[in-house]
Amino acid sequence: MPLSISTVNLRIAYGESVALDNVTIEIPAGSSLAVIGPNGSGKSTLLGALAGTLAPTAGSATVSGPTPAFVLQATDVDRSLPITVRDTVSLARYPTLGLFRRFGQKDKDAVDTALRRLDIEDLMGSQLHGLSGGQRQRVLVAQGLAQESDVLLLDEPVTGLDVTSRQLILNLIDEEVEAGRTVVVTTHSLDEARQCDRVLLLDTTPVAFGTPDEVLVEEHLRTAFGGGFIKVGDEFILDDPHHHHH
Repeated sequence: MPLSISTVNLRIAYGESVALDNVTIEIPAGSSLAVIGPNGSGKSTLLGALAGTLAPTAGSATVSGPTPAFVLQATDVDRSLPITVRDTVSLARYPTLGLFRRFGQKDKDAVDTALRRLDIEDLMGSQLHGLSGGQRQRVLVAQGLAQESDVLLLDEPVTGLDVTSRQLILNLIDEEVEAGRTVVVTTHSLDEARQCDRVLLLDTTPVAFGTPDEVLVEEHLRTAFGGGFIKVGDEFILDDPHHHHH
């Protein structure tokens, strides 16, 4: 299969502080990658490099096709910003449309489809700042979908969300891969990581990269998390003291 993402000895540093180092991976098109590791391990930094928002200090990061869709974690929205759900999702079309061209039918269809797939059509006229955290995250993921890129980058998309929003987004990841797109998701959940085709376990540098069965084993988890996980029978449960779900 053709490659969708490749990095070679990727390194990102801020002065003397190294955020990510020596990352070499290849991800085929139409597959999913979970990036997992303790807080500060470089997960979000890797997404930024793939999205083109962070320039490599050394090495390279290559993503085929158009600019990836990059969905950050849901954040608080300035209540003075008068923007509706539909307006927010529609912003995804402007990078290819340009600011001064009018929306065509293709653009409207992309926005409508994204709203429907995240089950937020009934919220399209609502102000973004008035939504719950789970609803806001669904809007941001819908914005990423509406971009219609070949690669979707999701930074901890379901952390702390309600059950309905969480399941909608997880189902959507599977649907995108089935449709031939590539999805990269950062997560603190071993269960979510196991659902992906490949896993990259990071602790600034790669600890392991491969299938979930190859990566999510006690030896590698102990290297990355130290005592930050609990073994219950044959299952591992992360107990990272630096990361708490609310």
